[in-house]
Amino acid sequence: MAEAIVIYPAPLLTHQTPMAEFAKLLLTHHPSLSIHILIATTIPSQLPSSAIPPNITCHYLPAVDLPPSSTSPLSLLFDAIRLNNPNLRRALLTISNNYTLNAVIFDFFCTRFAFEVVSDLKIPAYCFCTIAAGSLSSLLYLPTLHNRFTENFQDLNVLVDIPGVPPIPSSDMPSPVLKRNEWYEIFLNISTCLPHLTGIIVNTFECLESKAIKAIRDGLCVPEYPTPPLYCIGPSIAYSTADGGDVPYCLKWLDSQPSKSVVFLCFGSSGSFSMQQIKEIAVGLESSGQRFLWVLKNPPLEDQSLDQDLNSLLPQGFLERTKERGLVVKSWAPQTAVLNHDSIGGFITHCGWNSVLESVCAGVPMLAWPLHAEQRLNRVLMVEEMKIALPMVESETGY
Repeated sequence: MAEAIVIYPAPLLTHQTPMAEFAKLLLTHHPSLSIHILIATTIPSQLPSSAIPPNITCHYLPAVDLPPSSTSPLSLLFDAIRLNNPNLRRALLTISNNYTLNAVIFDFFCTRFAFEVVSDLKIPAYCFCTIAAGSLSSLLYLPTLHNRFTENFQDLNVLVDIPGVPPIPSSDMPSPVLKRNEWYEIFLNISTCLPHLTGIIVNTFECLESKAIKAIRDGLCVPEYPTPPLYCIGPSIAYSTADGGDVPYCLKWLDSQPSKSVVFLCFGSSGSFSMQQIKEIAVGLESSGQRFLWVLKNPPLEDQSLDQDLNSLLPQGFLERTKERGLVVKSWAPQTAVLNHDSIGGFITHCGWNSVLESVCAGVPMLAWPLHAEQRLNRVLMVEEMKIALPMVESETGY
């Protein structure tokens, strides 16, 4: 039978996109392989069909019923992954009727549940990490830290030593592990599964994170078990301007700006600010006199009763006063195309790893403003280790 590889991303666009790019990379090197991507449909993720070439087969898993308790983004995500395990098993068995399955490559977030199915079917299991190698080091080392400390990381107020990365303030550990709750237990379980995989794939490259990569490969992050092979396949980046054929207005606007003159502000697919913070950012931009392109999202859920047009979000008259040197776009811009535009001179970023890679590859310096997840840890890596960013100075109030 023909040989196949199955790729199983988490139902998040920021995870599906780099895994789809990795699938294309696999086919470039092994054109005879049959690549199958399993896409969970319970949580809409809007992976554009244009991101998947015709020689890759997509299997859309049936939607599952989420429990009423699934309210937070993390609970929705992990409940969807857990409840999809029967669908995952059926899909793998169906594909194996016609192909020899050489491997299943699942998303880091899927590890806890997918590994049970894949190992039971005796298929080689690989994890695809959409995070930095430095962040991976911290999670591989989490069981060791769990035994070393008894308090919550958020309460320790110490520098945490992790192999291959600079000392991390305990409050800058990934947000799901800051407090010993159910999310901490899930990530601890993922961390204990990782050493038992056939291999770990990470979206990075060695000259960017040589120390963290060496520490992982030398077994320093998993002192009690052999470390599986680590494969650095990055940067896995999707280069596109838009889903349609039209050039977005923001790119046309950038065409009229001087070289390296525009600061780009974008905070990821889930990065949003309160109304008060939005107005403070606007005041800062206006006072700076700097050219800017700002991707602005709606405020968090508690502010959703407000009118969400740009004029209501921003200080009165802001758009008119800054129209000669600034542009605010709502919700989305083609980030890779923007970062690669000649007029962009700096990037204020939430430190999501995809954004960091895109900015590094575009050669754009960054101002690091982390919001959640592992982004505070990324900031430490970007500022202290990679020397590719300056940190945003934070006050106690956040403004």
